[in-house]
Amino acid sequence: MNTRLLCLALALSAAAVPATAAEWAVDPAKSTIKFSGVQVGAPFTGRFERFQAKIDFDPAKPEAGHAVVLIDLASARTGDVQRDEALPQKDWFDVKGANQARFEATRFIDKGHGDYEAVGNLTIRGTSRPLTLPFHLTLDKDQARATGHVGLVRTDFGVGQGPWASGQWVGLDVGVDIDLAATIQPAPANRG
Repeated sequence: MNTRLLCLALALSAAAVPATAAEWAVDPAKSTIKFSGVQVGAPFTGRFERFQAKIDFDPAKPEAGHAVVLIDLASARTGDVQRDEALPQKDWFDVKGANQARFEATRFIDKGHGDYEAVGNLTIRGTSRPLTLPFHLTLDKDQARATGHVGLVRTDFGVGQGPWASGQWVGLDVGVDIDLAATIQPAPANRG
């Protein structure tokens, strides 16, 4: 009887310990976050030159994952001087008011065949909206690459004020493409 109670106690204590996801370090030099849109009928693309990400993710338990991606909005570059000078200004990203975009994924959903969804919230200019980011994950030993695309309506986040709010000159739809390369971090040594 004591053996059964001991086994039950061990099983319950093991079940009470939350699953820990693996920590991944994103390599910004091998990663990109790009955006695309249309201005006066002509498509354009750009990228954010500075961002950071903290990702806890175990493909065996994606629902326990968590990620925070911080994007330096002042680092947006499209290759067009006039547009690049306008983007940080008050009508667009308003970097003096809030210089970062933040995507926080509170869970991941396994869609099969290496496809996942990161479910969370995107915050730009102090406006937060639910966002589901679909992505494909490729794993090779301790290396991972996640690629994905999501469409946004820029005015949902207050991007494009005044004459830019209508979509007459700059389209309302914006595409965001991610390509993140990461390495799994070794578990901390158990000191005991």
